Amino acid sequence: MKNYYYLLVISLITQLCFSQTETEIYLFDLSTANDTITLSNPKNIANNKGYDNQPSFVDDATVLFSSTRSEQTDILQFNIEDGSTKKWLSDTPTGSEYSPLKMPGREAVSAIRLDLDGLQRLYAYDLKTGASEVLLKGLKVGYHVWVDPNTIVCTVLIEKRMDLVVADLMKGTHKTVAKNVGRSLHKIPNTLLVSYISKEKEIWEIKSLNPISGKTMYIVPTYNQTEDMCWLPDGTLLAGADKSLVMTNPGKKKPWQQLVYFPQEEIHGISRIAVSPNASRIAFVSLTSPRAVVDEQLQAYNKRDLEAFAAAFSDTVKVYSYPNTLVGEGKEAFKEMYRGFFKTTPDLHCKITNRIVLGKKVVDQEEVTANGNTFSAIAIYEVENNKIARVTFIQ
Repeated sequence: MKNYYYLLVISLITQLCFSQTETEIYLFDLSTANDTITLSNPKNIANNKGYDNQPSFVDDATVLFSSTRSEQTDILQFNIEDGSTKKWLSDTPTGSEYSPLKMPGREAVSAIRLDLDGLQRLYAYDLKTGASEVLLKGLKVGYHVWVDPNTIVCTVLIEKRMDLVVADLMKGTHKTVAKNVGRSLHKIPNTLLVSYISKEKEIWEIKSLNPISGKTMYIVPTYNQTEDMCWLPDGTLLAGADKSLVMTNPGKKKPWQQLVYFPQEEIHGISRIAVSPNASRIAFVSLTSPRAVVDEQLQAYNKRDLEAFAAAFSDTVKVYSYPNTLVGEGKEAFKEMYRGFFKTTPDLHCKITNRIVLGKKVVDQEEVTANGNTFSAIAIYEVENNKIARVTFIQ
């Protein structure tokens, strides 16, 4: 009975082989009338296996984002009105590009490049020739925003945190203006200021930075420690909150409130929000659905693919016997537990006979075969950040 129980645990585990990077990008039309914001015409503009992230608008009809191809990440351009066509803007065999932005005053795109040797730098990529050059030597840049053709506000990785830095390309200088900040950097509409998230206090704060003077000012607290936000032209702030977009308007002293809730299971864990220059479109990143996570773990289980199976777990995954008896904990422990079992059970197979998806939970009725025996069980998967964080078995 105990072996069947662990077998059930196994059957429960395998989704995305690299689920920490499995994301999609959704594009919506955005309209504002009579103080009402409406999203319509949804479209998945990535629709790609793997990592698709960090969208930014070149103009009202063109989006840049990082996308996986051939086991690396390159810059992809999506043309909204030109037949939804796509064009690759980079092809770097020795590294991957992230967080692409159109550079002001140049026919070029800037992006963070992570090379195979671990070197991480901010590069410029010429759109005509494809040539690349380092923009900020010696700085391990995480995220950036352009203030003007010569001024960049960026986060720089220092030990286990990110600090906020203002860099002057013409003078070749840079200055740290804040410590322990988030990844969301945006120009504030109708000002010369840049917004950033300060993590120095227990409650994170959205602040403004004057890149010239270095002066910072408090704006509002973040919404429940959310990491990603963006601005609309009228001063409205939008932020992601799992399956919702929330909003506030600091200038009008309006508190955070829900703008829209997405009931579709494909949309959750909303992050990396971008709005087109005329605010007619919005793009954001979503994690894949919990259903997809569990499906991939099942495929890896049936193939007895140990690495893919283990990759579906969070590092601290916990497995319970219903209702709350802990029977195992930790990804590495499960990996070792099932290494031999996968090798010695050629008839291992799990079939789903019924399924219910409730938010981040997937409830599966399973028929499991192993060593010539077949039995039924129910497994409840709880998915967090594209990883199976908890499994509860009912047998």
